[in-house]
Amino acid sequence: MVDKKIVKNVTNIIEGLGMNENPETISILEDVGTNSKIDAIREMTSRALVKKNVHDSLKIVITNKGKGINDMSTVVAMSTINELLSLNDKTEAIKILEDTVNMHSDEEVRDNARSVKALMALS
Repeated sequence: MVDKKIVKNVTNIIEGLGMNENPETISILEDVGTNSKIDAIREMTSRALVKKNVHDSLKIVITNKGKGINDMSTVVAMSTINELLSLNDKTEAIKILEDTVNMHSDEEVRDNARSVKALMALS
């Protein structure tokens, strides 16, 4: 069983990195959080990256196979999608989704982007 204090500390770190405007925090979240073996950490990290709502952070959770909307865990993928749908300004996310649909080399990633783009158009 995981110590509750450790979980709280990890949660605080991910939330802090998510709120920090330093561009380097995006690569830290990607390197450490989105590559974690623990679904809950990947989920928190994906949400933090979406909340940043900048090109580099959104690109990670939209275009990378195995991360964000393309995560093998449906909990992580759906959480990321819900976070994208709740953005106030969806402009950058829609642009990245469109580029992914039109240019990504992986068919599954393109299909996921197409589905999320359709959901965002309805929200």
